[in-house]
Amino acid sequence: MTKVWDGFIRGFHWLLVTGIVLLYVSGEQEWMDLHFVTGYLLLALFVARLIWGVVGSDTAKIANLFHGPRAVKQALKHEDKRYGHNAAGSYMVLLFFVLIAVQLISGLMSTDDIMMEGPLVAMVPSSWVEIASDVHHLNINLLIAAIALHVLAIVVYRLRGKNLVKTLVTGRTTKDQTIAAEPKMRAGVVGYVIFGVLSAVLMATWGSAPLSALFN
Repeated sequence: MTKVWDGFIRGFHWLLVTGIVLLYVSGEQEWMDLHFVTGYLLLALFVARLIWGVVGSDTAKIANLFHGPRAVKQALKHEDKRYGHNAAGSYMVLLFFVLIAVQLISGLMSTDDIMMEGPLVAMVPSSWVEIASDVHHLNINLLIAAIALHVLAIVVYRLRGKNLVKTLVTGRTTKDQTIAAEPKMRAGVVGYVIFGVLSAVLMATWGSAPLSALFN
């Protein structure tokens, strides 16, 4: 067995899934304190992932997510045997990154015009706030559609004998002798430390009020 996903990448995936569910449900139910706290923690998690994409394990590197059309074609034909995301899967990850970034950044500049507003609302023109609020409501639907497509791809791979969920839980996959070099892994705890520091900064800066309200 070969280790392909470090502890932080595995944790990031499941924390992201949980966070997006909480973000959607809290927004729909208008539990705005929970919505903001979740949003700030997701922002910290996302930024930590971007940093880990520079300093982390080989399979976590953002630079390794960019491939040409030929590599994508090979991946769709199951001829791409690289460890980690294949070329087609890499573009799905990049799409998620864009959608998540849009959702989080637009949320910082959004307002419900009644009680709650993002921390950047007072710092940007009102026209930006209006656009950001519209984008925030629209983009969540695009994000959910992308998640549905991702789940469908996982099911298809499972039917073809490749258990992607198990690999993401254990971090390991069957060693492929056709691949010359195994990916270099870094200790995932470093990624969690980065996440913890960013979470503390964001909660102290923007999240103290909704966090206090949440527990009062």
